[in-house]
Amino acid sequence: MNDDSQPDTAGGMPEASAPQPAPRTRAREKKPEAQEGYRFDDVVSGAFDADEERADELPPKRVLQPQAETPKLHKVLAQAGLGSRLEMEQLILEGRISVNNEPAHIGQRVQYGDQVKINGKPIRLRIDPPPPRVIAYHKPVGEVVTHDDPQNRPTVFRKLPRLAPGQGKWQSVGRLDLNTEGLLLFTSSGDLANKLMHPRFGLEREYAARVLGALSDEEKQRLLDGVPLEDGTASFGSIGDGGGEGANCWYRVTISEGRNREVRRMFEAVGHAVSRLIRIRYGAMLLPRGLRRGAWVELDERDIRALMQAAGMQEQRPRPAPGQRNARGQRGQGAAPQQARGQGRGRNNDANKGGNGGKGGSGQPDPMKTSLGYIGHDSVLRQRQGQKRGGGQRRGGR
Repeated sequence: MNDDSQPDTAGGMPEASAPQPAPRTRAREKKPEAQEGYRFDDVVSGAFDADEERADELPPKRVLQPQAETPKLHKVLAQAGLGSRLEMEQLILEGRISVNNEPAHIGQRVQYGDQVKINGKPIRLRIDPPPPRVIAYHKPVGEVVTHDDPQNRPTVFRKLPRLAPGQGKWQSVGRLDLNTEGLLLFTSSGDLANKLMHPRFGLEREYAARVLGALSDEEKQRLLDGVPLEDGTASFGSIGDGGGEGANCWYRVTISEGRNREVRRMFEAVGHAVSRLIRIRYGAMLLPRGLRRGAWVELDERDIRALMQAAGMQEQRPRPAPGQRNARGQRGQGAAPQQARGQGRGRNNDANKGGNGGKGGSGQPDPMKTSLGYIGHDSVLRQRQGQKRGGGQRRGGR
C-alpha cells in the first residue's frame, strides 16, 4: 500500500497544478480585444450600443498632458548670437527689449510667433512651433461641428479641453453632420488637419450605415462605380453586407473623401434613405473601444507621428541655433527630420475601382499601422494604465 501510494502522490502533484495556468491564458486573450477600437461587427451585433451603459469604460481626462516649457527670452537671444546671457539680461533691465510691443522682463518666456524687438528694431528668432496635439472625440447625434452656430445648437467644441495660450485652437479633421455619430479627430495643427483631409492622400473613412431596404447587386455596383451628385461624382471604395432586421439593413462602406453629407446623398441617389450613420475609422485611427459619446482621449507622441507620416508630413524636431551643439554633439543645422513622403498617395483612385463588395479593395491602412496595431492603440493603453494606478472614475470631456 505504501509503495503504491508514493508514486501516486508524486505523480498527482503535476496533475493538480496543470489546470491552473488556464485562467491566466484566457485573461491574456481578452486584453487585445479591450485595447482595440470598434469595428463594423460591433455595431451590427449591438456591442457598440451596449458599451455605452457599462461603468468600466475609458474615462478621459479633463486636462491635456503637460508640454515642455517654452524657452526663456535671454537664452534665445544669446543663442541667436546677439550677446551673452548676462548682456541680454542687462538689455532687458534697461527696457531696450520688447515682446509683442510690451516691455520684456527678466525670466520671461517666449514662444513661436512672438515678435521680439531690440531698441525698436524687430529681431528674427528661430523658435520651433509647439508640437501638434490630437484628440479623438466620440461625437454623439445632435451636435454640430462648428464654433458658432446661428441656431444655438450644441457644438462639439464645447466639450473639448482648453489649449494653453500660444498653442493655437482646435481644428476638426473633417466634419460629421448633425445626425451622424462616431469618430471625429481634432488637432491644434492646421497643416496636419488640411493634409489629413486632402483627397491626394486618400485616407479612408469607414462607416456603418443602416439604410431602409436592401441594396441590389446593381445598386451596389453603381455606388462602387460612381453616382452623380450635385457637386460631382462620388463612389465608395468598398461595400460590405452586415445583415439587419426587417426593412433596416446594415452596410459597411469606405470612402476616401469627405464632402458634405456625402454618404447619405450617395445612398439617396440609388433610392435608399440612411436611418443611422456611424463613423468607426479614419485612416488607421479606430474609434477607441469604450470611449463614450461626448468624451475624448488625447493621442500620444507615437500615434501623432503615425498620423503625420500618413499625411506625408515630416516630423518636427528642435533645431539648434547656429554654432550650438545638438544632443549628438554635432554643430550645424540640427537633426534631420524623418522622411514620410508618399504615404497614401494615389489611394483615392484605387479606392474608387472595382466591385469587391466589401473586401477592402483599397488595401489602404497598412502604412498607417503602428508596431502595436492601429493608431490610437498606444494612447488608449497608456490612459487605461493611468486609470488603474490612479483609481477613480472621474469622467472628462462630457
